[in-house]
Amino acid sequence: MHRGKGMKFVGDSRVAASGRKPNIPKDYSEYPGKTEAFWPNFLLKEWLIGAVFLVGFLCLTAAHQPPLEKIADPSDTAYIPLPDWYFLFLYQLLKYSFASGPYNIIGALVIPGLAFGALLLAPFIDRGPERRPSKRPLATGFMLLALAGITYLTWESVDQHDWEAAKLQGQIVAEAEIDKESDGYKIFEANGCVTCHGGDLQGGAGSPPLIDTGLTPEEVAEIAQNGRGAMPAGLFQGTDEELQTLAEFISTLESE
Repeated sequence: MHRGKGMKFVGDSRVAASGRKPNIPKDYSEYPGKTEAFWPNFLLKEWLIGAVFLVGFLCLTAAHQPPLEKIADPSDTAYIPLPDWYFLFLYQLLKYSFASGPYNIIGALVIPGLAFGALLLAPFIDRGPERRPSKRPLATGFMLLALAGITYLTWESVDQHDWEAAKLQGQIVAEAEIDKESDGYKIFEANGCVTCHGGDLQGGAGSPPLIDTGLTPEEVAEIAQNGRGAMPAGLFQGTDEELQTLAEFISTLESE
């Protein structure tokens, strides 16, 4: 037998070539009491947690009235829109002069595209093996900058929104059968009243509904000429006969 036959040198040690064992992880059966079958044990636990969450969600749904609004009225130009909370930062961004109007493409596509593009490229730019945030300045910086921007814009959007006006504009009010071919409704449209009070006269942001007002024709005519509250005077530009027709039309509107 020659010296070193069947042996491999590793540094100053001699390790048998046929004595190596494959690096196979231990089977889960070697940990009794610490494992469980996926079916049915694990899935039953998952289903139980899901059922508890579903029951809790249904209880909240039944206990709190959903924030429903009235039917959308395309003629109501005074409506104040508000997207869901996860889009509020983009909604706020479009309010600034550099990202709205003729520069709307900047606020809608360019700035969000650069922000999300930086987040997507961060793992490719910083490819170091370190996992600590302090050791990955680029990825950490992108993340903190995005988080700070989203938080600030969301807060500004909530703070600047007129919640009282939004509550009034979304209220479901009584409906009335309106004859849109009548002279009174045509005068209502011709004088721009539909802009604030809506095509169905259900009101809007800061404008009360004109159904079930309980006002006499004289009182309606007085308000149309001299205004009330947020409604300024002098908006009605028709003749006295048209004013009388409009006042009688509004005073007779009653909910069904």
